[in-house]
Formats: sequence, structure tokens, C-alpha cells
Amino acid sequence: MIVEVVGGADERPEVRVVDVDDLTRLHLALGAVTDEEADGVLRDAGLGRVQDAQTGVLDVAALRAAAEPQAGSEDWAERWDAMLAKTRESGWLSDDGSSVQVHVESAAGA
Repeated sequence: MIVEVVGGADERPEVRVVDVDDLTRLHLALGAVTDEEADGVLRDAGLGRVQDAQTGVLDVAALRAAAEPQAGSEDWAERWDAMLAKTRESGWLSDDGSSVQVHVESAAGA
């Protein structure tokens, strides 16, 4: 699953959740936006924030609410839970399970 923040100089950045059925990976992809623009649009959408140039923090409930309606498989909820368990094991899930740290990658071609 990818949370993309895309946009350009002449348009307001937008956030979208894509590849929702691929629960083997989760990251934040930034297009032609600054970290500040990405942070603002993520916060406005209630999806999270940019922590620094390499790390984002996503709200677990908001991410699920954005992704699940797009899911194409009946076992999506079980695979979602497995993904969260893996992030917890890796130390990326907050203690209360409300947020997950993700790696920031470039999506300049998006």
C-alpha cells in the first residue's frame, strides 16, 4: 500500500491511497511537493504527517478508512491485521496502535 502526495507548482497537492491490496509493503511516496506541502495535505486529510525527510507517520484508523473501501479481496481485513502485526514486530507501530511510521520515497513520476 502506498500513500501518495502528488501535485505541482500550479496545483494544490493531493493525497491518495493506492495499491491497497498490496499489504506486503507500506510507504509514503512524495511527488513534486515540498515536505511542508506534504505535511500540510496529510494533516488536512487526517491521514498523518511528515516527521522528517525519511519518515512519515500515518494514522492507522484513517488509513484503513481510506483503503478498505477500495480493497478487492475478501480476506483484506485479515491481511491488514497481519500487516499491522508485522509493523508492531518491527517497532514501527505506536504503543497504542494508533499510528505507524513509514519510509518516505520519491514519487516524482507519479
